[in-house]
Amino acid sequence: MKDQTPPSTVRVFIALAPPDQAKEELAAALGPAYASYPAMRWNRIEDWHITLAFLGELPADTVPLLRPPLAELAAKRPSPSLALRGSGTFDDRVLWSGIDGDLTELHELAADVRSAVRSRGIAFEERPLRPHLTLARTRRGDHASAAEVARGIARFAGRRWPAERLHLVGSNAGRSSGPIHYRDIEAWPLGGTEG
Repeated sequence: MKDQTPPSTVRVFIALAPPDQAKEELAAALGPAYASYPAMRWNRIEDWHITLAFLGELPADTVPLLRPPLAELAAKRPSPSLALRGSGTFDDRVLWSGIDGDLTELHELAADVRSAVRSRGIAFEERPLRPHLTLARTRRGDHASAAEVARGIARFAGRRWPAERLHLVGSNAGRSSGPIHYRDIEAWPLGGTEG
């Protein structure tokens, strides 16, 4: 009889991460909202990221196939200069901070990342790139909170920073009832940055 155990999978995406200083600036602006809206499901600051390609659940043995093309791509691509700016919501439930700066370079990097994934024969849902950091989600039925927080930080404008690394990230989404946590599977310096 064949083993019916499903293959091991991991939820994967490819992203950029703001440096600590940029995250601290935004976290300081969010301070009053953290206190006023404790029921919102706030993402951990260390997990803030800009998704370039969301691959979803992949068999764990396919993830190593991504390492060579992503390492090569990172070495060739310049580091875009970005900033956290403004805010908004998706579907009135997801609070986000916007991204400003070298958006053309950011879109080109995302296109190259997606091409590298396809070159390895890995299928994924290709959503349009909407550069943002997801900050929090509201509980069902509490849509006003996200909109109120978004209005409160709408004028936020952080300092510019170079995106230094391309991150291949795994998460525990769907694996537990607790909060989502992310971990770098691997990260590569972008061209022109120190390793």
